[in-house]
Amino acid sequence: MTRLIVYSTAFVAFLGATAMTLAAIFIPDWITWAVDTDDGGHFTRTIGLHRACSSTTGQCVHYPQQEDCSGSDRYFCSMWRSVGFMMSFAAMLELATLVAYVVVILGGKQKREGGWKVLATMLLLVGVVQCASMAIQAYLFDNDERFFAGWNLDKSWILCTVSWSIAILSAAFISLSAFVFPPEDGYELIPSERHGR
Repeated sequence: MTRLIVYSTAFVAFLGATAMTLAAIFIPDWITWAVDTDDGGHFTRTIGLHRACSSTTGQCVHYPQQEDCSGSDRYFCSMWRSVGFMMSFAAMLELATLVAYVVVILGGKQKREGGWKVLATMLLLVGVVQCASMAIQAYLFDNDERFFAGWNLDKSWILCTVSWSIAILSAAFISLSAFVFPPEDGYELIPSERHGR
């Protein structure tokens, strides 16, 4: 039997994971290139799921550009856009999972007794989708010729990794607590009796 404290703790952790996912989607910082010049200058180029920014122009542009998607680069473009789609899908799943948390936490003892199965499944699904997104990005970083020495996986990739780790660990702990903790003590009033009707 999973207790209210377990659900509440997992909810707070997962709320943080959702914020990390949204930040990873919107901050253009999945892969970064930085170089220092001899005259003390510092130039950076950051690439996110949907935008690329350069310190030389001070502007961000849509990414990948049309020239990134022509000829033999179509593979790269398809993979990059797939990661963007998968991360957006993961964010939608996370929002649905947050609603499920609220329903289970506020739904009373009966919902908490069986709700762990639904939450664990949803958390696992979120973790798998995000892990796949992170893995595809790492694959592109390691194998695409455009990412030469000096490029690094950066903040958004790390946020994605931490987010899916929290989702998987939450699923594991919620499932484990269902078998380890004893049932909640006491009883709850029938909903119509709670308000003195």
